[in-house]
Amino acid sequence: MPDHTYLIIGGGMTADAAVGGIRELDLEGSIGLVTEEPDEPYRRPPLSKGLWRPKGMKLENIGYNTAEKAILHTGTIITSLDLDNKRAVAADGAEFGFQKLLLATGGRPRQIPFEAEGVNYFRTLADYHALRQQTERGSRFCVIGGGFIGSEIAAALAMNEKQVTMVFPESAIGALVYPPDLSEHITAYFREQGVEVLAETLVTGVERRDDGYVVALRGERGGDERELAVDGVVAGLGLVPNTELAEGVGLDVDNGVVVDEQLRTSHPDVYAAGDVAAFPSPALGKRVRVEHEDNARMQGQAAGRNMAGAGEPYDHLPYFYTDLFDLGYQAVGELDARYETVSDWIEEPYKRGCVYYVEDGRVRGVLLWRLLRQLDPARRLIAGSGPFSPEDLRGCLPEPRG
Repeated sequence: MPDHTYLIIGGGMTADAAVGGIRELDLEGSIGLVTEEPDEPYRRPPLSKGLWRPKGMKLENIGYNTAEKAILHTGTIITSLDLDNKRAVAADGAEFGFQKLLLATGGRPRQIPFEAEGVNYFRTLADYHALRQQTERGSRFCVIGGGFIGSEIAAALAMNEKQVTMVFPESAIGALVYPPDLSEHITAYFREQGVEVLAETLVTGVERRDDGYVVALRGERGGDERELAVDGVVAGLGLVPNTELAEGVGLDVDNGVVVDEQLRTSHPDVYAAGDVAAFPSPALGKRVRVEHEDNARMQGQAAGRNMAGAGEPYDHLPYFYTDLFDLGYQAVGELDARYETVSDWIEEPYKRGCVYYVEDGRVRGVLLWRLLRQLDPARRLIAGSGPFSPEDLRGCLPEPRG
């Protein structure tokens, strides 16, 4: 049985960052990293962003070289934990001992609620390779979902001269995140780029036929049934946190594995970080779970340091970003279209500016549309107690420099 001072379950960006965090304080303790993927940790964002651009990131540059700092156990699925004896048990019966454990188990893609053979639930490097192979053979693709990952994949395929149809039940792309006018603007922009956008439309079936697929569609309000023949189907429907291991040993779980300010679970020697962790956010005044790169890296590093004895609170308010054709933004905090929104455009709408998300006079999130170097001022605004009126917010960030 391999025994490690530190055992990390999960092989994503959080896991690699945790290895680095441990090594900042402990150069000697053995670190074991167990992942069901065959690959060592790599950056996920390029899978739907930079790898699809003609002069973007190269595939060979997305890895982290984690094996230089930790012992990797790839292709291994942990099925149960024994916290009394500090062991993790794999599907093949192998056991891994530990003194401190990090759950960096991430999440799994939400599935279509019916049998749909061949749908690519885009998440991993293997999913990227599968979609790349389909693009070499076919030209017509259906993307199910109008959120973060769906819009990125649709843009990536369209930029590679594929015929793309987006299908989702909301009224416009990103309707759950952006204010209505910005959501409509993005939708119109996608259509200008050649993407067929079918809003307020449900997918009722996906069937393999000949060398491709037939996607059955129906208008959300009934009627308007049609079939769409394509060469590939990609679904971006969000994530479900992988909390099963935590639940199996009675750790506190509530939309993720519940952790304290030092990322420790309800067991003193078990930590959680990344997509799976529900952590207290001082700036937002509540517990949140964040599924983006900045949180994965920063929280993983913090968890690693705390496993090695740092005892530091994680109070970082993470940001996220997206690239959609020539559009792009950074954002920090909570972006929820149900909040009151205040738009502050520079010169003209949708070119450059901010969208503030407000609840009871407090700023909960800031979307920085084509603005750079404004994340820290935005974080300070979110941490402020307010109350803020729309007039207070317009023009309150420093003059943008990019």
